[in-house]
This record gives sequence, structure tokens and C-alpha cells, in this order.
Amino acid sequence: MSKFGKVLTAMVTPFDECGKIEWGKVKYVANYLVNNGSDGIVVCGTTGESPTLTEDEKLKLFETVLIEVGHKVNVIAGTGSNNTYESLQLSKKAENIGVHGVMLVAPYYNKPSQEGIYRHFKHIAQEINLPVMLYNVPSRTMTNILPDTVVRLSKLKNIIAIKEASGDMDQVSTLHNRLPKDFSIYSGDDSLTLPMLALGCQGVVSVASHIVGKDIQEMTNNFLVGNVSEALAIHSRLFELFKALFVTTNPIPVKTALNLMDFDLGNFRLPLIEATPNEKELIKKSLIDLGLIK
Repeated sequence: MSKFGKVLTAMVTPFDECGKIEWGKVKYVANYLVNNGSDGIVVCGTTGESPTLTEDEKLKLFETVLIEVGHKVNVIAGTGSNNTYESLQLSKKAENIGVHGVMLVAPYYNKPSQEGIYRHFKHIAQEINLPVMLYNVPSRTMTNILPDTVVRLSKLKNIIAIKEASGDMDQVSTLHNRLPKDFSIYSGDDSLTLPMLALGCQGVVSVASHIVGKDIQEMTNNFLVGNVSEALAIHSRLFELFKALFVTTNPIPVKTALNLMDFDLGNFRLPLIEATPNEKELIKKSLIDLGLIK
């Protein structure tokens, strides 16, 4: 089993009506996730609207979630950016707070070469002692961390995992075949978790686990003990929800869904905006079909 666990939730950031972080709700959501299937929580990832958060807000989020639930589950800090120096400084501060690991996204916008990507991650990893999860999401970054680069990075002692969200199953197979057996590959897409488990992955960094975390944990456990048909049945039952939660830019759908379930987590910070009526109706239908709301 991976050091980080099987089902990790990329946690939303609750805001009040003025767009400020609602700290009481941060604690509530963290505890809810722990009690509903999450082995770990990724704080300030894409789902947490990290591009709109200040450094001070990120650090307080790391500390708040760690104090609240860090004695029960792993708390992984999203400290990656396209600025190597700033990402390193944030990672060091997160380490001082006491988080259990960091997640570093591929540098976006500046479109570095594979060598530049390698040096970016190496520079950060060598300056901290925390376990590192790489995050490959080409649809957001316009940069794909190729398997050759991941293999090189896996030789660094504290780079131990990757959240793989390229959607390329051949790439996943290549990673599984070439990486050390103790290096963990996580699905970065809920709808691809079961297929990626079949290709040797260890789990998922999930969005849908805000809503169906126990089901995703059950699906993963069933597959890993050989109950493939039961795992497939759970995947099939949840599939329309998985798709609805990506009908538009994450985290708009999941936060909309949680608000429909009376979590009252507020709206979004610009440039993200509320779901359209059609998008909201699709999200609502997926919740009704699963019996999560009336």
C-alpha cells in the first residue's frame, strides 16, 4: 500500500458570501472527508482553487487541516507552481508546519523542456525532507511529464508518487512497467480510477470522494482483493456522477453538488463562476439518481 493511502481527496476551499475563507467550514469539510472514506487530504490543489489563494491563506489552510485531522489521515500540501523558487519556499514553509507530504504540479505556462521539468522537481525535492507526489495534468499545464522524466525523478529518494491525469492509458502502462515497484501511481480522474487500478495503480486523488468517498474506497478495496465484478458494479453505478462532476471546469461542479447537498460552501473566486442552469441541472440529476438528494 502507498505511503499516502488509497483514496485521497483534493479538498474544496469553502468561502463566505464575501469570498473570504470560511475557517469553520474548512474544519467541517476536513472531518467529513475523514469520516467518509478518505485516507488523506490534498489541501490547495486545483479543487481548492489554489491559483486564487494567497500564500498566507495556503499556509493557514495547511495548518488548519493538519491540526484538525492530521492525527487521523495524511495531509498533503499543494505547493507546486510554475515558479521554482516560490514553490520551493512554500514547500519549506509547509514542511515547517508539519504536513505529511507535498504535491507538486508540472510547471505551467512557461512550457519547460523535459530537462527543465526534471530540474524543477529535483531542485525542490532535494531541498526538503518531505515525501513528494508529482502531479501530471497536461490539460491544465500544457506540459506532459513524460515517463522517461518520471523514471529519472523516481531515483530521488523522496519523490515517491505521481498523480497521473494525462488520460493516456498507454502512458500509465509505461509508467507501471518502468517505475520502481514501491513508487505509487494515482489516478487523477475519478472515471479512470478502475481502469488505472487494472494497470497497476495504487489509488486515486479524487474529487468525487467529497460525495461518494466510502463507495470509492469500497470499489478500490474490492478490486485490490480480486472482487473485480463488484468493483465494476460500483464504478458503473457512480459513472454518471463522475462525468457530471467534470461537466465544466473543476471545482465548479463538485462545489455546486455539495451546496445542493446543503454543505453551504459558498461560491467561487473569479475567474471561476457559478455553474450554468443546464450544468446545475445535470449535476442535480446525478445526485438524485444516486439518492443523495430528493
